[in-house]
Amino acid sequence: MDFGRRDFLLSAAAAAVAPQMIATPAGAQTPLPAGGRKLGYAIVGLGSYGLGVIIPEFAHCQHSKLVAVVTGDAAKGKRVAAEHGLGANAVYSYARFDEIRNNPEIDIVYVCLPNSMHAEYTIRAAKAGKHVMCEKPMAISVAECEAMIAACRKADRKLMIGYRCHFEPFNLEAMRLARSGAAGKIRYVRTEHGFTQGDPSKWRLKRALSGGGSLMDMGVYSLQAARYMTGEEPIAVTARESTDRNDPRFREVEDMIEWNLEFPSGAIAGCQSMYSANQNHILLMGDKGRIELEPATRYSGNHIWTGKDGRERELTPPPGPGVTQFAGQLDHLADCIVAGREPIVGGEEGLRDMRIVEAIYRSAREGRTIRLDGRA
Repeated sequence: MDFGRRDFLLSAAAAAVAPQMIATPAGAQTPLPAGGRKLGYAIVGLGSYGLGVIIPEFAHCQHSKLVAVVTGDAAKGKRVAAEHGLGANAVYSYARFDEIRNNPEIDIVYVCLPNSMHAEYTIRAAKAGKHVMCEKPMAISVAECEAMIAACRKADRKLMIGYRCHFEPFNLEAMRLARSGAAGKIRYVRTEHGFTQGDPSKWRLKRALSGGGSLMDMGVYSLQAARYMTGEEPIAVTARESTDRNDPRFREVEDMIEWNLEFPSGAIAGCQSMYSANQNHILLMGDKGRIELEPATRYSGNHIWTGKDGRERELTPPPGPGVTQFAGQLDHLADCIVAGREPIVGGEEGLRDMRIVEAIYRSAREGRTIRLDGRA
């Protein structure tokens, strides 16, 4: 897993034939689509993330633009369309979703729906001839992830998962430092993510919509951090759950779950997710020092330190591949489509996470270590 800046640049061959070029933050050149057209996104789901976070980010994009929305609230859809200069024909209901195939302005569908709906709308988007960005977790089962990959492959469409931290400057710098040996041989990674989930009526606390509790939400950040900080794939997992089932928030899903991952190098990761406390932390320890992020994966305001056994030096990372991590993510998929290459966090990355997630749940349920490398 090499996340150097070159991974965000297009191939020299694609650049050579591009009629129009734009400078990237890394100082290289990235082609616009033929005719200079930005690729168009349809945002599926106008909840707090799709509407409040993703849509405003198109103002920072160089290669992407908002061209349509899909929502179950017609009035909201019309209001959003008007606010962003979209026509009335740019608003789709879920019942009319498949009609996006007839809109040539839509190149990419961004699925910002509850977890249990990811597979359906990814597959339908691919069948409609559209590329897909799907929020994390990719789906609620390995089988669904595999079906999503197969549908996009059959339609010859790109599939990317919304792992925004791969475009966030502090996390990119932490990856670079870990790869460079700044902390020496990696021995241990600790990563905890959680927040206080207060409303029992939220969809994230309904198993039919979320597929699980904190692990299927904040746990993805902890799992991803363990993998991209070590640069390895785990070979075994041991997990334990702690949930107060008398709490009305957790009658269907888990609150806190912790798991240990073993890696081929001998490194260990201790991970945690929770819905009853606020935490956002990544710590890597090697035989020569440590790399620490806290907050680690927020939308903004993250910090990174290095030191021998503490926070001795705070760093200021170089800019990421976009004006913001979200714009970098949106433009990366557009760039990949133009260049004909795969996203750095494609469907296979989401599938790898879901295989581990299923093993974490199984380990917690059965009270034993689950091997991930095929060994008994």
